[in-house]
Amino acid sequence: FSPVPFSSSGGSNGPFLCGKETTFEGGMREPAIAWWPGKIPAGTVSYQLGSVMDLFSTSLSLAGVLPPDDRVIDGLDLSPVLFNNLLLERPIFYYRGNQMMAVRIGQYKAHYWTWSNSWEEFKKGVNFCPGQEVPGVTTHTQEEHTLQPLIFHLGQDPGERYPISVLSKEYRDVFRQVTEVVKQHQKDLIPGMPQLNMCDLAVMNWSPAGCEKLGKCLQPPESNPYKCDWPH
Repeated sequence: FSPVPFSSSGGSNGPFLCGKETTFEGGMREPAIAWWPGKIPAGTVSYQLGSVMDLFSTSLSLAGVLPPDDRVIDGLDLSPVLFNNLLLERPIFYYRGNQMMAVRIGQYKAHYWTWSNSWEEFKKGVNFCPGQEVPGVTTHTQEEHTLQPLIFHLGQDPGERYPISVLSKEYRDVFRQVTEVVKQHQKDLIPGMPQLNMCDLAVMNWSPAGCEKLGKCLQPPESNPYKCDWPH
């Protein structure tokens, strides 16, 4: 079969592994640009790990507002990074739905689960990792590595192609550090209700592809959004 174009299979993220919908670097890593004349020094580059959750805490700080103290705030205030180019130590957790797939600390990334997309999709030509398949890493079944996660040094191996040997001291040291971080994360985590869990029969499956040619498009019901449960 002929694989579908990049744009239909998660896109391309240059040297990083795979594309969107995966928790490899090609599916998660994005650049960020901040501009504030007179406040943020021009032409500087930061290697700070950030998350969209940091926008909340950073915005509050810039507005001189204290964050609420009745809940855990996941985001960090990145104003010291923006104004003084400091580096803040913090882990980044990679999720796919409700499953924690990987965690990154500094330059190290540990995969607790690997999965690109299903064999069913792949055999139909949907490939999130075209030309980048790594045996045992870009798997088409959901593979668990929780007892012995795959660990990569992203500074030396940004394409996540060469897992660090489990027999090395480097692996043991990183595994020990990551294990403590993950244990604390799972202990503190409070599951939330996804805000995207909304359904509306007016836009769901009433107009199958090609129905116009057959003249058999169904009349949609009136829009009536309601809370529902579906996997993201």
